[in-house]
Amino acid sequence: QQQLVESGGGLVQPGGSLRLSCAASGSIFSINAMGWYRQAPGKQREFVAVITTRGTTNYADSVKGRFTISRDNAKNTVYLQMNSLKPEDTAVYYCNSDVRYLKLAFGSWGQGTQVTVSS
Repeated sequence: QQQLVESGGGLVQPGGSLRLSCAASGSIFSINAMGWYRQAPGKQREFVAVITTRGTTNYADSVKGRFTISRDNAKNTVYLQMNSLKPEDTAVYYCNSDVRYLKLAFGSWGQGTQVTVSS
């Protein structure tokens, strides 16, 4: 089973940017779609973005135009560039190692990284 380690979270002011990273161990990284999800306090975990092995991407409507997902197969790492951050983006962000149907998470979860958007 893959192990995932997220990093890059922190405190940022509204309008600011952050780049999250998710490093994956194991050999299946190159054959699975990888995705990002988030969970705000008191809310269910929700889909944010996914990238397939061919580079096809899908985003939640709430982040389209602001977030960009990318992957480096040589480094077994998936990234989430977050721009124009809003307070409602505050959440713990998780990556998943096996996303299917461009949205549904089936694989392992990392420990998460906290993103706080506040002035």
